[in-house]
Amino acid sequence: MMSTFFLHPCLRRMFSDRGGNFGIMTAVLAPVLLGAAGMAVHVGDMLLSKQQLQEAADSAALATATALANGTIQTSQAEAFARNFVAGQMANYLQSGVDIKSTTGVTVQTNTSGNSTSYQVTVSPSYDLTVNPLMQAVGFTTQHLSTSGTTVGGHSQTQTQGSISMYLALDKSGSMGEDTATVNEEDPTESYTYACNPHYNKKGKEVWDTCTGSRANYYTKIEGLKMAAGKLFVQLSSADPNAQYVRTGAVSYDIVQYAPSSLAWGTVGVSSYVNALQAGGGTNSSGAMGTAYLSLTAKNAAGNDAEDSAHQLKSGQIPKKYIVFMTDGDNNNDSSGGRSYDTLTKATCDTAKSKGIVIYTIAFMAPEGGQALLQYCASDASHYFQAEKMEDLFAAFKAIGAKASTQVTRLTN
Repeated sequence: MMSTFFLHPCLRRMFSDRGGNFGIMTAVLAPVLLGAAGMAVHVGDMLLSKQQLQEAADSAALATATALANGTIQTSQAEAFARNFVAGQMANYLQSGVDIKSTTGVTVQTNTSGNSTSYQVTVSPSYDLTVNPLMQAVGFTTQHLSTSGTTVGGHSQTQTQGSISMYLALDKSGSMGEDTATVNEEDPTESYTYACNPHYNKKGKEVWDTCTGSRANYYTKIEGLKMAAGKLFVQLSSADPNAQYVRTGAVSYDIVQYAPSSLAWGTVGVSSYVNALQAGGGTNSSGAMGTAYLSLTAKNAAGNDAEDSAHQLKSGQIPKKYIVFMTDGDNNNDSSGGRSYDTLTKATCDTAKSKGIVIYTIAFMAPEGGQALLQYCASDASHYFQAEKMEDLFAAFKAIGAKASTQVTRLTN
């Protein structure tokens, strides 16, 4: 038998050599690190998708309950109505090939008591979200998302209140063109140019080349405003699909106020007005707040309240009146006229509140001065919203829309 004594030194050297440890550890840990990176990205995607799904469920439940209450649809049509509504709300968010209609559950419970009939509508959509490539690399394929939204609505022969008139006073000053911290989902990157490669030309003068780079593309504040206001308009339209109980208008301002969108039935006009806003100029809210107040309290040719008369003619109701006042900055002072725009704005707020007008205020990434003004003008602390990021702005407009829609639903119920 051949002796293996001469192999002992070779074996000792092989087992004592740790030169390949790093490579082995890298091979073992690489899938774990990829999975962790993929999970970090996926969590953000999942939270956003879950929020979109929840908003669609809530809106569909509200729209279906309202349609049942005002007789637009029958209970036999409620399921298809709700599923179509969810599909419409999610159309811009779903990945190709996802059929959310077939995975949306709808239940309707009808309760009758005396002259009142109520409908409890629950909408429960779900779908499978395809995970990002990093997650797929470690064996994951989809993430199941599901949620549920419930609304109770009904109709009664004794309801006497429910129609609304809402006027928006919106800041479009130059600072509204600044970036938020939220990346644009549809266009996440942008190209930009910058000075680079300093060198001397033939005359001995230092010159720079122009280089092109890529960076994150963030939503501007005015883009965020348009998206958030759009959510409010969707809620109002869902609560009043036939534009019989909701009248809306808006005025924008920077250092001056601009031609307003007059109060009109539904939200089509005001939505177009807000979507056309462009940022620029200083800040003076006094004129815009005056326009909002006067629009809600104007008299008609007969000397009667124009808004009250419009609603009484169409629905027989006296409307609840709202002002939504939003700014992202401090008012400038009128140095030439010796007036304080804050003082003028506060005076209008005092008058409006004394007339029973409800004022919601939203300070969007605003400094202390702007926050103080809006806190003063709000009907109370629960009507003031301080939004430090775009998600807060969405939440503020959604809360206002929910409360206003509840008011409308009282009538259409």
